[in-house]
Amino acid sequence: MPVLSFLLYIIVTSFTPGPNNIMAMIFANKYGLKKTMKFCLGVGAGFLIVMLLCSYFNLLLKNFIPKIEFFMTILGAIYMLYLALKIVSSKNNSKNNDDDRNNSFFMGMLLQFINPKGILYGITAIATFILPYHNSNFSLIMYSLFLAFVGFVSTFCWSLFGSVFQKFLSKYRNQFNIVMALLLMYSAVSILIK
Repeated sequence: MPVLSFLLYIIVTSFTPGPNNIMAMIFANKYGLKKTMKFCLGVGAGFLIVMLLCSYFNLLLKNFIPKIEFFMTILGAIYMLYLALKIVSSKNNSKNNDDDRNNSFFMGMLLQFINPKGILYGITAIATFILPYHNSNFSLIMYSLFLAFVGFVSTFCWSLFGSVFQKFLSKYRNQFNIVMALLLMYSAVSILIK
């Protein structure tokens, strides 16, 4: 397994802006870290379920259609390049009129099942980095736990540094996006030449 590429992909994809991170940052700014923890825990729980589903879905595909691995790798790399382009070209347009009931464990968990970034992240990470090297139940569960833990940590970090991180992004947004996009492009290229 190309560990560096795997970790870069996981970290960059988890810590870049997405529905989980943006909402956690906004809730922390609005309600405080303590009240936002239930949302973060819901994100972690929902993300674990989605990662397990992605693991077994990918395993099913790999076991029944072995030739799909090459195409999944290509699609995964293309998706990472697409994400890199989206990161570089993203605009700061987070207008939110959320109320307190959205800042809950249930809403954090439910968000994972309608979050295309999270679902595609799980399918790509598992198909590209995990299944070519590991496919036992124990491995799939452990990697799903790891991916869910990283997802929880990223959401928690965005909550923790909500107001500070928001100021940093508004001041250095372009530079941050360029660095994240370059790291994601490196990950995409490295899985193609493994």
